[in-house]
Amino acid sequence: MKITLIKADITALEVDAIVNAANGFLEGGGGVDGAIHRKAGPELRQACIQIKKEMGITFLPTGKAVITPGFHLPAKYVIHTVGPIYNRRDERQAAQLSSCYTNSLDIATAYDCKTIAFPNISTGVYRYPKEEAAGIALDAVRSFTSSGIAEVVFVCFDEENYRLYQSLMEHPDR
Repeated sequence: MKITLIKADITALEVDAIVNAANGFLEGGGGVDGAIHRKAGPELRQACIQIKKEMGITFLPTGKAVITPGFHLPAKYVIHTVGPIYNRRDERQAAQLSSCYTNSLDIATAYDCKTIAFPNISTGVYRYPKEEAAGIALDAVRSFTSSGIAEVVFVCFDEENYRLYQSLMEHPDR
């Protein structure tokens, strides 16, 4: 599995699946979540509401993931995952963040996706420390074994995240 790093707008990528750093309500919000919902169109929100109804939930738990069509996006699918809100005292959050990546990869594999793009989950308004989050993301992807996925793309919107990922990819022993 090839791992690629780019600085770009995730909503413009022509990949099989993009991952949405969603809020638990799955109805759009700020940051990458809002951008994905705006570009995909109102059908995405309706699909998310339908998924919650079918699952019998009102809120997708942290670390879990679900999939919808991409609608008006160039990507075929959107995989929605809920990252943890950072709290120094919560020891579960590293595992929850890692689960965002592995659960998304599991879904992508089940839907025969060959290419998947990830944003920087939880590092915006959820305030997860960027360097720690990048390390968790890379470790989760590198340790994912059951996969027909050919390429994982880490998509950074800002220069700081891009430099952190670049450094960790060049020096994985850091």
